[in-house]
Amino acid sequence: MVSTPTSSSDTPSPDTSSPEDRPPNGTQSANHLPENTPDLPEEEPESDEIDVALLDEDKDDVVVAAEERPRSGGGGRDLDDVGFTMEEFTALLSQYDYHFNSGDVVSGTVFNLEPKGSLIDIGAKTAAFMPLQEASINRVEDLADVLQPGDVREFFILSEENEDGQLMLSIRRIEYQMAWERVRQLQKEDATIYSDVFATNRGGALVRVEGLRGFIPGSHISTRKPKEELVDEVLPLKFLEVDEERNRLVLSHRRALVERKMNRLEVGEVVVGNVRGIKPYGAFIDIGGVSGLLHISEISHEHIETSHAVLNVGDQLKVMIIDLDAERGRISLSTKALEPEPGDMLTNPQKVFDQAEQMAALYKQMLEEQVEGEPVNMGTETAYEG
Repeated sequence: MVSTPTSSSDTPSPDTSSPEDRPPNGTQSANHLPENTPDLPEEEPESDEIDVALLDEDKDDVVVAAEERPRSGGGGRDLDDVGFTMEEFTALLSQYDYHFNSGDVVSGTVFNLEPKGSLIDIGAKTAAFMPLQEASINRVEDLADVLQPGDVREFFILSEENEDGQLMLSIRRIEYQMAWERVRQLQKEDATIYSDVFATNRGGALVRVEGLRGFIPGSHISTRKPKEELVDEVLPLKFLEVDEERNRLVLSHRRALVERKMNRLEVGEVVVGNVRGIKPYGAFIDIGGVSGLLHISEISHEHIETSHAVLNVGDQLKVMIIDLDAERGRISLSTKALEPEPGDMLTNPQKVFDQAEQMAALYKQMLEEQVEGEPVNMGTETAYEG
């Protein structure tokens, strides 16, 4: 049974209501309205609208405990029904915020292509941006050639967030790292690769290997063509130097040809060649498209002051292979080993030419008679001993 008040008085009675019945701070009850306030309908807050409010007369904010928050869906703050304050929501959100650092590799989705770059969604607060020049290790004129909206790729973070909170991304940097890893592996395997020349300069020729720019020194280009005519020509190449830190990728055309030729050559074999060039230390002999060195000490048993005294550019010779260095791409030759008599290269080179195979057979026989494991004397002094 509910009791009903039976008396009222014009004189305000002392406030004996419980805290639950008091209105929020700053709100006057109907009994305390100013005299010039027009009559207003009496609206008592429902008992289930506000349970408890902790009031602080010195502060404007009201702290409401989770179990004491307003249950009504109308007129409250946006987050009243969520269960925590805006400060709590911000703190919670920060716990799940992604932190991106320069040098990280992240997964992202392409969602917009622009003339100067692409916008990428990587889960950050702001869409990341990838400039056109960072789209590939190769030159790209149109982003649509390498990317499409919706593509999911890995991206390298180039920089921290700028003042707008945007990150700068790159695909080129990932491809660059993979390219160096690939060429290091190819060098380790001593592989022969093929690449076309895209430019030449005074020092040699330029090629691209796995997207990286490589250089072929002029001394390692084995062709009768002028360097300028090599542009767009595909060349077999071997690695000479792979140095990512110094960004140096040096290759050899000559070594690749020598290796190919070496697969069909053997020490002690006699081949026909032409004198291609003469140096103070000897002559370079063209033997089937590759050059071998006929050192001045290997021309004759007799002492020779200069190679020009015996040889001329264009001379045709029979030479014997005395060493094959595949790693350095070098073929060492000798005519001294083919002399029937010491000094014949100076006095009767035709005799050396005519009896070359016979002398080479004798030389091979001498090699076979060497004690197993004993170093082989590649000169002809052994053949003439005794």
